[in-house]
Amino acid sequence: MHTPPELSRRAFLATTGAGLVAPCLARAAEPRPHPVALGQKHHEAVNRKRRIAVQYDAWSQLGHDFEEWLDYRFDYIDEPGTQIDSIWWDITAMGNSTYPSKILKPLRQVGLDRWRKQGIDWVGRLVAETRKRKREVFWSHRISEVELNDDGTGAGWNGKPHPIKQAHPDWVIKTWWKQGLWNLASAGVRDFKVRVLRELATNYDFDGFQIDFARHIPCLPPGRQWELRAHVTRFMRDMRLMLKQVAEKRKRPILLAARIPCDLAGCRHDGFDIAEWARQNLVDILTLGSRSIDCDIEGFRRLTRGRNIKLQPCLDDHHATDAYQYPPIEYFRGVATNWWRQGADSLLTFNWSNADPQFCRKMDKTPGPLSHQQAYHEIGSPDSLRDKDKIFVVQRRGGYPWAEGAFNRNDRAVLPLQLSEAGSTATVSLRVGDHLATSADRLEQVLLRLIVFGTVDRKTLDVKFNGVPTRAVTHDASWKDRQIFSPRPQPSSGGADGWKIDPNQKLTRLDFRIPPRLCKAAGNQVSLRSSGKTTIKLEKVELHVDYA
Repeated sequence: MHTPPELSRRAFLATTGAGLVAPCLARAAEPRPHPVALGQKHHEAVNRKRRIAVQYDAWSQLGHDFEEWLDYRFDYIDEPGTQIDSIWWDITAMGNSTYPSKILKPLRQVGLDRWRKQGIDWVGRLVAETRKRKREVFWSHRISEVELNDDGTGAGWNGKPHPIKQAHPDWVIKTWWKQGLWNLASAGVRDFKVRVLRELATNYDFDGFQIDFARHIPCLPPGRQWELRAHVTRFMRDMRLMLKQVAEKRKRPILLAARIPCDLAGCRHDGFDIAEWARQNLVDILTLGSRSIDCDIEGFRRLTRGRNIKLQPCLDDHHATDAYQYPPIEYFRGVATNWWRQGADSLLTFNWSNADPQFCRKMDKTPGPLSHQQAYHEIGSPDSLRDKDKIFVVQRRGGYPWAEGAFNRNDRAVLPLQLSEAGSTATVSLRVGDHLATSADRLEQVLLRLIVFGTVDRKTLDVKFNGVPTRAVTHDASWKDRQIFSPRPQPSSGGADGWKIDPNQKLTRLDFRIPPRLCKAAGNQVSLRSSGKTTIKLEKVELHVDYA
C-alpha cells in the first residue's frame, strides 16, 4: 500500500522548514502527472542484491594495452570474497563522445584515438566484461560536465570553447566554471540530454543509469533553484519514460538512479524535489551525498515510504571528508556500520583505487591505500563488520572547489569548534553504530579521542560522555596530523594525499577511557566545558573501539 502523496509532502515540509509552504501552495492548482507505472520485473530488478556499488571514474591510463587495462580496472572486483555487486562506469568524459555516436562529435584524445584505430569500443567492452563477471552495470551521467584541456587529460580552465554552449548560450548558467554549466531550466538542454542517453541505452546493455548531480552544480540558476525545481522533475520524468520505452523493446528493465545531496535541506537548496520524484515513481535508487559521512538516511526513508526506492550513501575518498582522506580501515568500518544501522540498502564508493599497489605502479598510476582493498571485503554487510575494530568520528566542515550550492559541501558540520572563553560549553553528537553496551565481554577498550589545536593542559577541559564526567588517560602535546592546517584555513577538499607533517604544528591529543555501558547505538553526547582563559579549538572527536 502506497503512502498518500500528502503525507510525503508533510514529511518534506517538516524536515526542510516552513519556507516551502508558499511554493507548494502556488503549485497546488497545477495538474500533477500520474505516477509512472512500473511492472513486477522492474521491482525485482530494483531489489537485486546490491551490497557495494562502485562508481569508477575510468578516465585514466587510456591507450595502454587494452587487455591489460581491463585487468587493471577489474583487479579488486575479481578478488575472491569481494562484496562488490554493482559497477557504475563514469566515463562521460566531460562533453564530447568517448564511444561511437551519431549525436555527439568524438572526443579527440591520444589514448582513445589509439584504441579507436584498433577497432576497440571501450564502452561496449566494459559492459561486456562487467556482465561476464555477473555484476550489475550502470552508466553514470554527469549532469553538467566541465570541458577537458587540449590534451584530454584534465579540466580545461583555458580550453577551447564548447561548440554547443557557444551555439546555445541560453542553455548555460554562467557560474564558477568559465564556460558555464548546463541549465536544466532550458527545454533544449533536457531534450538534448535525453537524446544522448537514449542512444546509450539503445546501443549498450546497461542495467541502469545514474544521473549524477554531484558533477556539477548548479544545474538551475542560483537563487532560484527551488522555484524552478519542476524543470529537474520534468527531466527525471522524461528520463524515466525514455528508459521505460527502451526497456520494453529489449524486454528487460532499465533502472534509474540519481546522486543527490546528503540531506533534504541540501536537496531543497539545489532544486531537487525528492518528494515529487517519489510520488511520480521517477527514481529507483537515491545515491546520497558524496564526501559527507552525515547522510540523513532516516529522513529520506520517511519521504520515500511506500515506494520501492533504495537508499545508497556514497563515500568519496578523493574529495574526502576533511582531515580523513585515505584513512585506515577502522574509519571505513565505522562509517559503514553507522550507515547500515541507519537503514542503508547499499553503499557506493567513489574515487577509490581499483587495483593493488603493485598493479597501479605497473600502470603508472599512484597507488591508493590498502584500506580500499580491505574495505571491499568487509563493509558490504553488517555481519562482516561485526566485532571488528572501528573508529566513529564527528563530521568536519570543509570547502569543495567544483560547485556553487549545497552539494558536496559540509558547511553545517559542527567541527572545528571554538570554546572562546572560560566557562564556555559545547555539546557534540557522536553517532556510534555498534551496540557496545551489550558487547563488553568482547571489547578490549573504548577510547574517546579529542584533538585540540594548541597546547592544552589536561585540566583545561572538563569532558562528559552522555552526561558522565570522564578524565583523560592520555595527554600528548606533541601530536601531529598532516590533514589539519590550523591556524591556516583548511584547503578545499581533493588532491593526491601529498601533504607533509608540519614539524611546528601545535596539536594536543586527549584520550578518555569510556565504559561500554555508557555507549548508545545512536547519537552519543560529548559535552565540553573550558576552564582556561585561552580559546580552545576542537579539531576532531573520535571514538576508537577495539575488540579483543
